[in-house]
Amino acid sequence: MFAENPIQRRKSRQIKVGTVLVGGDAPISVQSMTNTKTTDVDATVAQIKAIATAGADIVRVSVPTMEAAEAFRLIKQQSPVPLVADIHFDYRIALKVAEYGVDCLRINPGNIGREDRIRAVVNCARDHQIPIRIGVNGGSLEADIQQKYGEPTAAALVESAMRHVDILDRLSFDQFKVSVKASDVFLAVGAYRLLAKQIDQPLHLGITEAGGARSGAVKSAIGLGMLLAEGIGDTLRVSLAADPVEEVKVGFDILKSLRIRSRGINFIACPSCSRQEFDVIQTMNALEQRLEDVTEPLTVSVIGCVVNGPGEALVSDLAVAGANRMSGFYINGERQKLRLDNQHIAEQLEQQIRDYLDRQKQQIAITRL
Repeated sequence: MFAENPIQRRKSRQIKVGTVLVGGDAPISVQSMTNTKTTDVDATVAQIKAIATAGADIVRVSVPTMEAAEAFRLIKQQSPVPLVADIHFDYRIALKVAEYGVDCLRINPGNIGREDRIRAVVNCARDHQIPIRIGVNGGSLEADIQQKYGEPTAAALVESAMRHVDILDRLSFDQFKVSVKASDVFLAVGAYRLLAKQIDQPLHLGITEAGGARSGAVKSAIGLGMLLAEGIGDTLRVSLAADPVEEVKVGFDILKSLRIRSRGINFIACPSCSRQEFDVIQTMNALEQRLEDVTEPLTVSVIGCVVNGPGEALVSDLAVAGANRMSGFYINGERQKLRLDNQHIAEQLEQQIRDYLDRQKQQIAITRL
C-alpha cells in the first residue's frame, strides 16, 4: 500500500542460472550456501531443501575434491533449486560437475592454472550453457596485488576482478557474474561502486564473513542496503555464522525493507511503551512463529495504542491498534466492527490474516475462470 519503489536499477545484461534469470529486469535473487560436508549427501540435500523452503532461489555448494564432485551428482538430482558449485584450483572438478549438470560454476579463472586448463573449463561451460561467477574476496587477493596496494582496497578488489574478467573476454565468454566481497562495509561498497561502472555483467552482492546472526545481519543490511538503494546488485547472499536458513530470511528482509521484493509478512510493530494496551513484544514473537509458513506478501501493523495505530493502518493490509480490553482492527485501512480481545490477540489476528489470504486466493481463482 506504499508508493512505487523509487530505486533506479543499474542496467546489466542477463544470464541464466538453471531456471533463474539473473540481471536485466529479473527480480533480485536470494542465495545461500550449504555448510554440511558435501560428501554427506543426505545432510546436504536436507539443508538445500530447508534453504529452498525458506525462499532461496539459488544454493551454492562447495566442491573441494573429486569425491565431493561424485557426491554432487547425487545432490543435484535431488535439489529443488539451481545449484552453484564453488571450486578452487582443480580444473578437473569443474569439468566433472559440469558433466553432472551444475547450474553455475563459481571459480576464479586465474587460480585454475595454465591457459589450456582455463580454456578447457570455459569451453566446457560454453558447451553446457553454464554461466560462471567470478568471486573476488578481500581476504584472498593475489600476492602481487597485495604487494602493490599494501592492504585490501576497493581498487585492489576491482583490479583482481578485472584480471579474471579479461581472461573470459579473451576467450569470448560473456555469460558470467562478478562479486567483490569484503568483510568491511565501506571496502565492499566502494569496490562494487567502482566495478559497476566498468562492466555490464550482473553483480553478486555480499559482505563476506559478516559475523554472527545479529551483528552479521546488521552489517549486511547496511552494506547491501547502500548498494541496492543505488540500484546496484542483481543477486545477493547474506553471509552469516549461523544456520543458512537465517541468511535467506535476512536477505528477504533487506529486499523487503527497500520495497524491492516481498516474501511473507512485512510486520510493522511498535517497540512498545507504557501506553500499550496489550503485550506487543509477546504478540509479535507469537505471530512470527505462527506465520512462518506464509509466503504471500502482506503488510500487517501491530501497534499497542491509538497514537500511531490508525495511521499505520492506512498503509497496512491488516492492522490492530491497542485499546482498553478490546483493540481496534483494520482491513485495508478501514476500521472494522470486529474488535480483538487483548488477552488472545495473537490467536485472533493470526486467524484474521489467514482468512484474508484465503479470500485473496478465492478472488484470484474466480478471476481466472
